Amino acid sequence: MARMDRRTRVLVVAIVVAFIAFLDGAVINIALPAIESELGGGLTLQQWAVDAYLLTLGSLILLAGSLSDSFGRLRILRIGLVGFGITSIACAIALDGAVLVVARAFQGAAGALLVPSSLALIIANFPRAEQARAIGRWTAWTTSAFLIGPILGGAFVDLVSWRLVFAINVLPIAMALVMLHPLGRDDPNPDRARVDWLGAALGVVGLGGTVFALIEQGRLGWADPLVFLPAAVGVVSLVAFVMWERRAPTPMLPLSLFRARNFAAGNLATWFIYAAFMLGLFALPIFLQEVGGFPATIAGLATLPPTAMLVILGSWFGTLGGKFGPRLFMTAGPIVVGVGYLMTVVVDVPVQYWWQVFPGMVVVGLGMAMTVAPLTSAILGAVDPSRAGIGSAVNNAVARIAGLVSVASIGAIVAGTLDVEGYRRVAVVTAALLLVGGVVSWIGIRNPTPSGQPSASAGAASSDERPRS
Repeated sequence: MARMDRRTRVLVVAIVVAFIAFLDGAVINIALPAIESELGGGLTLQQWAVDAYLLTLGSLILLAGSLSDSFGRLRILRIGLVGFGITSIACAIALDGAVLVVARAFQGAAGALLVPSSLALIIANFPRAEQARAIGRWTAWTTSAFLIGPILGGAFVDLVSWRLVFAINVLPIAMALVMLHPLGRDDPNPDRARVDWLGAALGVVGLGGTVFALIEQGRLGWADPLVFLPAAVGVVSLVAFVMWERRAPTPMLPLSLFRARNFAAGNLATWFIYAAFMLGLFALPIFLQEVGGFPATIAGLATLPPTAMLVILGSWFGTLGGKFGPRLFMTAGPIVVGVGYLMTVVVDVPVQYWWQVFPGMVVVGLGMAMTVAPLTSAILGAVDPSRAGIGSAVNNAVARIAGLVSVASIGAIVAGTLDVEGYRRVAVVTAALLLVGGVVSWIGIRNPTPSGQPSASAGAASSDERPRS
């Protein structure tokens, strides 16, 4: 009974910790028009307010996964929570756009310590047969941040200030620190390897240079040295990162993980799926406020149907994924989301929400619920539990970097203005990305072998997996 109590406590802590990181992502998009109105900077500042966070989160989350496996998940969680609280306050008191962007970058670095450690706690404390259901619960409850966030964010923007969007993080952080106390402290891994600082530096420079170029090219053009030079440095650094990780004695990104078929295919699918998720969810709240004239609170409520369905159905689809295998859900789910976004291309001015937007958002929610938990459990199920931290970190890094690149590219997609035609282009590109993600899942993912047969989750063995009949 004591063991079950600990598992329950671990699950609750993992949910609260991830909730904190996801809450920030849920509220920022609603607040972007108000931030731009007060601090200036146009679409470029709105992109950077999102991407500065995703840049450090995506590039350091791999390092955070290694730190989690080496120095203990609970220790890394506590450090991340304190850092996230401090940087959230810094965002709340920022007096200009540059300060906000820098604070967001440091906030992303702290956030990188949270999500992989929370998932690694689940993998380390739950037997494999119970992991899919636990991850489904984790997914459903943590995505309630996306349900609560837009409402809170919109209310803060309309009634008080966008600054409370960041200050609100302090409350769940305090709660999480209190809840962590009964779990004690975990001992560092005596066999821990040295930290791959060079790999981390190459990753930050590589992503930073390419993302800077993608965002600023809309304002300066590709021929400007301030664009093509960072782009060149970024590309060279990313190539150097891959080469270094192949020969590094203790790589931040162990390429051997990708010998597992489901891990490799699942992360490739993640790239397309989460690039689309971030692109659509970034564009819609801005469009509804700046073109549709919706108040922030109403725009937040307008984006709730997908989140509500994910919260309601996420655990159920996680259970089905554990029972029947993830392949079907990872294939059909993204395609359903894409259909939902295509349904919104009928949008026009004046925006008629109930027939132009709402039906598509309901379909988007159904597809997201089908996709998220089976995708996560398929990828983490292909990793040995002792490497759950780095496995979770890789998947989270892929998701965040995909979103980082898609948000950075939105200026090129909308041709500089997020008007009606610009939003329609975003919806079509989002649907195309999701279609590719579904096709990749169908081709690449294999359902796990039934219990009692040799596991295909470790190393290259997973390349021999066969679909369950």
